[in-house]
Amino acid sequence: MDENMIRKYATLMRELELSALEINDGGVSVRLERNASVPAVPSASSSTHVEFVSVQQHTSKEAGEKLIEVTSPMVGTFYAAPAEDAEPYVKPGSVVKRGDVLCIIEAMKLMNEITAEHDGIITEVCVENGQPVDYGRVLFRMKETG
Repeated sequence: MDENMIRKYATLMRELELSALEINDGGVSVRLERNASVPAVPSASSSTHVEFVSVQQHTSKEAGEKLIEVTSPMVGTFYAAPAEDAEPYVKPGSVVKRGDVLCIIEAMKLMNEITAEHDGIITEVCVENGQPVDYGRVLFRMKETG
């Protein structure tokens, strides 16, 4: 990964007020962290779209299949649906395409949509609705289909 791409990711972190970001691309892993004492730039938007989610791949011993763990890119509160009375975005067995919204994480009064980086099938939702999550917490496990 070249320096220009790292600078673009750092700019994205500032814009989205992220404290950390991990990118895995073609076997190359880069983790960026901001110093907590650096003040965040206020955002005019009440909703942010987050596409860069830490993804870890591992093999399920039972089925011999490759599973992907989708982890939280920030500290906040996990919401499975867009509203209290709405259906969750995904549940076990849901088929998702790259870019589909998986959940919302509320951080500093901003609602951040977490999207799928891969096509796949959700095999497990690992957190409860309304549960606080830390950076790196596994939110979902999914089987890659594409």
